[in-house]
Amino acid sequence: PRQPAKTLWYDRPRYVYLEFCVEDSRDVKVVIEDQRLVFSCRNADGVEFYNEINLYARVNSKDSREKRSDRSITCFMRKWKEKVAWPRITKENIKPAWLFVDFDNWRDWEGDEEMERAMVEQYAEV
Repeated sequence: PRQPAKTLWYDRPRYVYLEFCVEDSRDVKVVIEDQRLVFSCRNADGVEFYNEINLYARVNSKDSREKRSDRSITCFMRKWKEKVAWPRITKENIKPAWLFVDFDNWRDWEGDEEMERAMVEQYAEV
């Protein structure tokens, strides 16, 4: 049986970030489309995780990436319309039980573009 992975998200002027919290992930598949993201993987115990998110707004799938670490898989998706805040990550106005706002990374945007650029470059290097 598969289950959704706990997912954290936060919004920035140019990107939206999603972090799928799965330790020791294997067989990671991330499909980023213009209006949808599909994530799947297994953990060390063989549990299968699957999340499908119809996105609140359009993203540039060609300028979107993911990065895997021992503890999670982080996706950063380039917004089609920059500097437009997303009130939620999902198209539907219902919050799935597995989806949480990442308050540790949520900030006011003012003067935030330099930090965001540095974060994206850091991800791109890996």
